[in-house]
Amino acid sequence: MNLVRAKKSLGQHFLTDLSISNRICDSYNSTKSNKINTLEIGPGMGVLTQFLLKRDDINLKMVEVDSESVNFLHSHFDITKDQLIEADFLKLDLFNIFDHTSFGVIGNFPYNISSQIFFHILEQKDVVTEIVCMLQREVAKRLSSGPGNKDYGILSVFLQAYYDVEYLFTVDENVFNPPPKVKSGVIRLKRNSVKQLNCDEKLFRLVVKSTFNQRRKTIWNSIRSINFDYEKTKDHRFMKMRPEQLSVSEFVELTNLVSEYSK
Repeated sequence: MNLVRAKKSLGQHFLTDLSISNRICDSYNSTKSNKINTLEIGPGMGVLTQFLLKRDDINLKMVEVDSESVNFLHSHFDITKDQLIEADFLKLDLFNIFDHTSFGVIGNFPYNISSQIFFHILEQKDVVTEIVCMLQREVAKRLSSGPGNKDYGILSVFLQAYYDVEYLFTVDENVFNPPPKVKSGVIRLKRNSVKQLNCDEKLFRLVVKSTFNQRRKTIWNSIRSINFDYEKTKDHRFMKMRPEQLSVSEFVELTNLVSEYSK
């Protein structure tokens, strides 16, 4: 059997332990309450795909940018041309994949673009209902960490505004070919009921980024790059805090405060 050559430029580390693939698969749509449209990102040699194809509660499509992997998948699995999209996920219009209907995402995300994948999903969050993925453990911990934790950061806040995020389990380096230099983590995200934040969402993103980009400073000092009358807000309780201390709802409140005193 001709195997796919792992390409460093694509951040490829192929999982070789089938029990872990099966566990990841079982973590997705675990209640099996209804049939779910599903997009697998980066199937590679199909180590996860083979388990997904066996599930009758999943309507599966895959997106793969590596032509060598695409050829391998077509030669080893009974999949149609429509099921396997040869493209860069980051350039896909997610609304068109399942004809503007909602879907879930699963995959062993390339380490080098995992954050970009989540930012792309956030842009089209209204159609993505669930995500189960494996990525670098450091990133997985960051995304699932809540306020008060040193791992809590910009993407944690953005994702947790719209998704319930859960860290599931850790995966060791030695079950990959080639083995990465770090451990991996599997997380699950489920879309919450928030359709729109109770604030200016563009300003919300600016406030979160501005504060975390200077996370060692207090809010009052880190937020002064935004054009608003910060002198009138200096006595507010948030201004003496640091960004990792604020929950999503408190960032919404802070955004409304900044908006109220905008110049």
